Amino acid sequence: MLDVAVIEEPAAAEASLDPIRRRILAALAEPGSATALAARLGLARQKVNYHLKELERHGLVVLAEERRKGNVTERVYRATAASYVISPAVLAAVSPDPSRSPDQLSARWLLALGSRLVQEVGALLTGAARAQRRVASFGIDAEVRFASAADRTAFADELAEAVATLVARYHDESAPGGRSHRVVVGLHQIPAATTDPATTHPATTDSAAGTDSLPSTESAPESFPDTAPDTAPDCGPGQENAR
Repeated sequence: MLDVAVIEEPAAAEASLDPIRRRILAALAEPGSATALAARLGLARQKVNYHLKELERHGLVVLAEERRKGNVTERVYRATAASYVISPAVLAAVSPDPSRSPDQLSARWLLALGSRLVQEVGALLTGAARAQRRVASFGIDAEVRFASAADRTAFADELAEAVATLVARYHDESAPGGRSHRVVVGLHQIPAATTDPATTHPATTDSAAGTDSLPSTESAPESFPDTAPDTAPDCGPGQENAR
């Protein structure tokens, strides 16, 4: 079983978003039969069987084994991954394109960069899985708490300068056999989550556990007064995609 699988086909994405099928995918983190799933989820076995066949048709579950019980053969399934990510490629022409209006200070542009990141890395993972190879990548995840908007702006300026310096140092347009890599750096506020258990509905990017949206009771992020500069810091060579 993969840790994460990328869904790139619209029909598979549609199948994964069905509420019952999401529950089945979550339950099949451990192998199970239609009978066992029906009892666990409180559904009719015939209904579970139907949804299992649809999930299997789209490659989201696979047959793990067949068990003989008397005159009956029990089919045991498992999910193909612990988590699923739907690629923006599913949306094709309406997926966000960061080249349309690049703006380092735009949250929408940052979202477009993230969308492209999911799409490109997803395509790499799919190809690597077919070739039985690993994808060479690197990621950093950190949190920083700013005392003021001025500190946040200064941090963004220094970060942009540091990335531009590194890109300029290592970028070699004419290197024989060189491979182009994408550098994406993002800075955004962490949304505040509600602490009222009576009104909380967990949001998750783990499709195997569901894809519920954030509850409407979630409080809006606290913001500093807008003192950011009107223009984005200059980018160095090859850094048009760094943020």
